[in-house]
Amino acid sequence: MTFDHTDREHEAPTVTVTVVHHSVHGHTRVLAEHLADGARLVPGARVHLVEIRPDDVVAGRWHDAEVLALLDRSDAIVLGCPTLMGSVSAVFKAFMEAAFTPFTTQAWKDKLAGGFTMSASQSGDKLAVLQQLSVFAAQLGMQWIGVGDMPGNNWSGGSRDDLNRLGSWLGLMSQSHADQGPEDAGSRGDLLTARRYGERIARLTQRWVNAVPYETPRMTEHEARALSAALRETDLAPAARAGA
Repeated sequence: MTFDHTDREHEAPTVTVTVVHHSVHGHTRVLAEHLADGARLVPGARVHLVEIRPDDVVAGRWHDAEVLALLDRSDAIVLGCPTLMGSVSAVFKAFMEAAFTPFTTQAWKDKLAGGFTMSASQSGDKLAVLQQLSVFAAQLGMQWIGVGDMPGNNWSGGSRDDLNRLGSWLGLMSQSHADQGPEDAGSRGDLLTARRYGERIARLTQRWVNAVPYETPRMTEHEARALSAALRETDLAPAARAGA
């Protein structure tokens, strides 16, 4: 297990968002990092990034008391893993099964939740993984947050660098080529969507926990296409800060 966090003092009330993920070759880790970066844009967000590793699984059982304690005190938990053979990865499934204790005690009830996944294929049956993650959250009594962006790359002027280019709303989907390393993980559009999703989750957590006013951002499909086109003309870091 690797564990890092960013604690920043803000005038805004504090919320704790934890992004917990498993990555096989590093591609999903990159997605998790961008999602966490997006959450850090929100004043008062204390963001933790936790990676579940195979070494944490012994005889088929995962256990890390420190991670479970962190999740118990988190306000939002974002779950992510690669899609392997149409399912969550075995390591991440072991982590999910270890949540039986908070299930029996309802320790995570009414926390906010979200999810993300990565595969090499354009589809790869990633929806099956997001469904598994959302059902897991529902069994724990959590409140699920989906992606809020309009679909991209669904018309002749579209691009793989568009926001939400795979058209996923239950959670965040990304795709990486099998013959490329994590330095080429996803697409620019996938990483921007990850940041925007992380910011969305953190802002909704502030609203849910501290009743911080939240104005719902809305756009038409035409406006979404114009935004994707504009983002393609700018660098990644400035573009990631372009509204939720």
